[in-house]
Amino acid sequence: MSEKGPARKKALLVDDDMDFRLQQRMLLESMGLEVVEAETRAQAEKILDETRPDIAVIDLMMEETDSGFVLCHRLKRHNPELPVIIVTAVASETGMAFSASTREERSWIKADAVLNKPVRPAQLRKEIDRLLKA
Repeated sequence: MSEKGPARKKALLVDDDMDFRLQQRMLLESMGLEVVEAETRAQAEKILDETRPDIAVIDLMMEETDSGFVLCHRLKRHNPELPVIIVTAVASETGMAFSASTREERSWIKADAVLNKPVRPAQLRKEIDRLLKA
């Protein structure tokens, strides 16, 4: 009889870019996380009706330019302790940069971290480790 180990932590990965999702899923799985994927905010919201992730990595701009913000607000409203990382190409596309490094920025962004695309694997791994241990 084999003994089951502890349940794997679950990551919700939401991005409309299939290639980005594939890269990030491979990284998250290599970290031992179970990955649940969605292509849109609407798909992610359906998933959230059925499962409770331990961490979420979400794109900012999907079907609407603010889809990531809307999803982040919903996630935090239903589970304030859920760590959320927003990934975005907005800085490279618009030249406007923002972060979640101060309490004021986190109060309106609601994310625990903001990473600019292209996201370096070591950068995402570091943030996930930090947030899951917090």
